[in-house]
Amino acid sequence: MTDSHANRSLPTSTTGARRVALIVAAAYFMQNLDGAIINTSLPQMASVFGVRPADVNIGITAYMLSTAAFVPLSGWAADRLGAKRVFAGAIVTFALASLVCGFSQNLWQFTTARIVQGLGGALMAPVGRMVVLRSAEKADLLAATALITWPALIAPVIGPVLGGFITTYVSWRWNFLLNVPLGVVGVTLVLAFVPNNSLVVRTRFDLPGFVLTSAALVAVLAGLEALSGPHWALAGLAVFAGLGLGAVAVRHLNQRDGPLLDLSPLKTPTFTISTVDAGNLFRLTISATPFLLPLMFQVAFGLTAWTAGLYVLAYFTGNLMMKTVTTPALRRFGFRNVLVGNGVLVGASILACAVLTPTTPAVIVVLVLLAAGLTRSMQFTALATMTFADIEPRHRASSSTLSSMLQQVSMALGIAVGAVLLNVSQSLRGADRLALADFRVTFFVIGLIAVAASALFLRLGTDAGAEVSGHRPKRL
Repeated sequence: MTDSHANRSLPTSTTGARRVALIVAAAYFMQNLDGAIINTSLPQMASVFGVRPADVNIGITAYMLSTAAFVPLSGWAADRLGAKRVFAGAIVTFALASLVCGFSQNLWQFTTARIVQGLGGALMAPVGRMVVLRSAEKADLLAATALITWPALIAPVIGPVLGGFITTYVSWRWNFLLNVPLGVVGVTLVLAFVPNNSLVVRTRFDLPGFVLTSAALVAVLAGLEALSGPHWALAGLAVFAGLGLGAVAVRHLNQRDGPLLDLSPLKTPTFTISTVDAGNLFRLTISATPFLLPLMFQVAFGLTAWTAGLYVLAYFTGNLMMKTVTTPALRRFGFRNVLVGNGVLVGASILACAVLTPTTPAVIVVLVLLAAGLTRSMQFTALATMTFADIEPRHRASSSTLSSMLQQVSMALGIAVGAVLLNVSQSLRGADRLALADFRVTFFVIGLIAVAASALFLRLGTDAGAEVSGHRPKRL
């Protein structure tokens, strides 16, 4: 992938870079909120469509697989058409598909609209990140990245609460229709304030590379989605088939002249550690915890969905509180020390969830969730920033696409691992329903994964990403 001439000129000012980051963050929030809000509407949607609530899950799956299928296209499209144009087009596509979702009269109309919505989402996330990377100096990258990571932290937490309120007191349709005015505002801001990027080189479309990478990603995510269900054997085969296709795709991309994806970013240690191994494991735990907590509060503690949602809001509060601390911490201690030390704290907070019981005082539960939110926020932001800290400008398009693909896998893997651990624990007990013991085992394993992953960051140098963090390690 090649960057434009504008990408090699001076980036925008600090104020301009942060303004661009806020615009991208607002679009991300719309996208993430949409994904988090739908679960609360399933029974009402099923009643309108005349199907079972479980059948409406096809809309969730269709969106996920559509996003997976088209995300490999994002880097090439941004270079070919311009990142600003593609980002604005992604918002329009997402908003229009949301409009159709809101007016759908049957399940197949809704599912078709969700597929188109997935196309918009597939382009929005990686191309939006490219826009931010190309607008910020390295010294501003940490602040800009912190702005665009908050939607992924906040939307999954407040989404169910907001969705439940809208569904109960207005209509489930407005969970989707709200995206239309948000999309109009978003496109207006993009056209007004996001800088233009002119093109230098037009690469030919790598159709075999697109088919291979998309098929691999779709197979892996579909398999992970179904891994905890009754057809787990077929799901496992899908995952292995996807990994095999992925290996073929990597070979093709390495051998082709002008590939769909340039794999050069994988040679950068900070990128590889933060996306492929240690970072992938941490995102697994970060994705599993918000999935497990509401389930534990309702199934094992016997709380209502509303009370469980209020508890999980402590997570949201922790995410917000840590935003002002992350930048000074990285400047003082550097990426390596923060990711190792805070990583252990992430693991400890998850392990603490394993010892909560229905009789635990509410204040203790809130403090545990607050600590989990605080540490999760810092780890998430540090990982997102270090991913691109040492990436050369000419590799930013490919690195953003690769990062989005790998994050999709880690998020799906986190939920799959959490669900599988619950089912295995229940089966070993010979029980017909989940109990508190199953959640304890699951949180314990997830917490140990987080602690083990923190040790992998010890491979980083003490000056890793120093140009971005501003950290200057002491020399002996």
